[in-house]
Amino acid sequence: MNPLKIENERMLLRTDNPGAQMISLFDKKAGRELLYQADQGWSGRNPSLFPTIGKTWKNGEYEIEGKTYAMKNHGLVRYENLDGSIQDDRIVYVLDSNGETLKKYPFDFHFELIYTLLENGVRVQYAITNTGDKTMPFSFGLHPAFKTVQNADEVFEDFSISFEPKSMADQIVFFPDLSPVKRVPVILDTWKCNHEDMDQYATLVFDQIEAREATLFYKDEPRLKMSFAGFPTVALWNADRSSDFICIEPWFGHTDFEKVDGPFEKREGTLSLKQGDTFNAQYTIESLA
Repeated sequence: MNPLKIENERMLLRTDNPGAQMISLFDKKAGRELLYQADQGWSGRNPSLFPTIGKTWKNGEYEIEGKTYAMKNHGLVRYENLDGSIQDDRIVYVLDSNGETLKKYPFDFHFELIYTLLENGVRVQYAITNTGDKTMPFSFGLHPAFKTVQNADEVFEDFSISFEPKSMADQIVFFPDLSPVKRVPVILDTWKCNHEDMDQYATLVFDQIEAREATLFYKDEPRLKMSFAGFPTVALWNADRSSDFICIEPWFGHTDFEKVDGPFEKREGTLSLKQGDTFNAQYTIESLA
């Protein structure tokens, strides 16, 4: 464990392994913690999902060039201890493929994660480079978890998430028995926080989105904004009825919602990175207090 922190006049960011996760993003002006504190039924915080989101329907097993491999839920990075350092006003983490990662995922890569404070939040940047000699298939996603309730007067159901721009999307409705999914056209606009939807759908998954940002409101008061332009899918998740945090998860790709045949690179939404190429992605979190 090697916790690192940076701060400015308003914001204080703390990060730590495994997974180089944010463990605290504190708004000193508002006296408010923005991030879930791993204290309500889920031990995660803000894992980076690479090189898979979720897992394959064969309990994480998959095939590459006729050979079987397996990864845990959400891939490799969330379980690894990345090399971290403070460089000027940024926190930089890196992970290179090694003997252990190659046993689970047979591709060489360089993974870089950079945290930079904004006046009222943080920018999180990723650069994933294929350092091997063959095309690398992968998925990539975010899993930030946010606090909603801040005091005894607030309840989860008084919070909502508004997406901008409002647009059509497909809700991917999936089933515990891995039977074929249903794609339901919806307007991705505002979702009122409630446990009934989580009980019904397990995870709300919206695909082919045009939304570039999501704002968390308490009643009519905006609390924070997450910006994630370019991601084609976003999911909303909460652990259970005893928890009041909410995860807003932009994805490239997704878990196996149904039984699918074929090699790893043929999974729906899988990206391909040629030898020497770099995949870049970023998002921001801003406090609106």
